[in-house]
Amino acid sequence: MNRAEFLRLMAGGLAGALLGAATAPARAASGRYDFWFTRLKYDSGDWDVDTRMPSNVLTSLVDYTTLRVDPEERVVALADPRMLSAPFCYIAGHKLVEFGAAERRNFERYVRNGGFVLADDCNHDIDGLFAKSFESQMASIFGANALKKLPNSHPIYRSFFKFNGPPATGFELNGWGDDLVHDYLKGIDIGGRLGLLYSNKDYGCEWDYDWRNKRFLAEDNTKFAVNIVVYAMTT
Repeated sequence: MNRAEFLRLMAGGLAGALLGAATAPARAASGRYDFWFTRLKYDSGDWDVDTRMPSNVLTSLVDYTTLRVDPEERVVALADPRMLSAPFCYIAGHKLVEFGAAERRNFERYVRNGGFVLADDCNHDIDGLFAKSFESQMASIFGANALKKLPNSHPIYRSFFKFNGPPATGFELNGWGDDLVHDYLKGIDIGGRLGLLYSNKDYGCEWDYDWRNKRFLAEDNTKFAVNIVVYAMTT
């Protein structure tokens, strides 16, 4: 199944242009919303992290785009076939990731057939338990060399706002985790488009604050989240 077929299987359509976004065919969505934030619940590890982050990201999408955004985060089990119709999925944690058979089957089907997953390592540590186990899962599903570093010229860095690569997080800059500032993100390319975006930068924690506190920031650090969603919806 190609991306166009995947979109046709999802009911409804994307109404309204994205301000400043590409004009490529947009990912379809169902009901009265164009976009909803889906967190994947998996049986191993700790999936329920950074609880304020989704509302903060959703607020930014309302502020910067014309997407009709569901204001409530949706939590769906990875083993549940309902996750296959999500326009965007988020998976994160600190601990061991070990997919069961149904979880693995849905994850692979979703990514290969046009879905988009943002996977975020909350340890911001390339040698941490989440990183090692999640990367091992990706290698077993998609192949040992499927997960690759993204060049700073990747379209995701200019899908809405302009970035010269992945923005750093305060946790990296303060020397937490592995004491590295990761100058790259990784991804899995499926047929010329990104199906998985993988971060060791802990964006979830970086964006985990009450959206009303954004006014105290010199620069809105959720702008890159807007880029990620716009890329997911327009490629």
